[in-house]
Amino acid sequence: MPKLPRRWRWALLVVVLLVPICLVNLAVAWVGQCAVFPLSPFHLRYKVQALWAYARHRPRCVFVDEVSLAAPLLARVERRHQLPCGLLGAIVQIESGGNPHRISSAGAMGPLQLIPPTARALGVSDPFDPEESLDGASRYLRAQLATFHSVRLAAAAYNAGPGAIVGHAIPQNGQTEIYVERVMQAFAAERRARCVAARRSSATSRAR
Repeated sequence: MPKLPRRWRWALLVVVLLVPICLVNLAVAWVGQCAVFPLSPFHLRYKVQALWAYARHRPRCVFVDEVSLAAPLLARVERRHQLPCGLLGAIVQIESGGNPHRISSAGAMGPLQLIPPTARALGVSDPFDPEESLDGASRYLRAQLATFHSVRLAAAAYNAGPGAIVGHAIPQNGQTEIYVERVMQAFAAERRARCVAARRSSATSRAR
């Protein structure tokens, strides 16, 4: 059998390498409802792990109703982990828009966008399960609040990692400072919409 010319061998090698990358990225874009360049070589390991985690989770959706990321669940988890009222809902909105099946272009998973090693470290076996994801992320946020004593810095640590917080300052990397401002705006809106209403309802109940 005649050998292929060198340029064709190189072309074949490129195709063999690029097709799997393209398939992984297209699957992430479709399943996770995110924008990702089809030939992006970044975070492939996390993306594959995220797709595998989603494949394990998806059959549950057929037999068990998905837990709703509604205000009562958020409030219950916030109370359990002693988080400021509205903070968890704000993080959910900024991270995933409340989509429990979201996968990011970096392979972050679920409503709280946990990357695979963080999910494992937090003991979250199914990052697409809202209750598991909320519980793990809440424990992480509680730890950041205990370390930094600031909602803004806790949000920065959630985005960039606690090691990025130097001198109790928000990292100025072109992403984290924007993320923190978005979280704080959503946090204020959550407090107005949910927590103030809850206090009024409680006061009304006591008055009866």
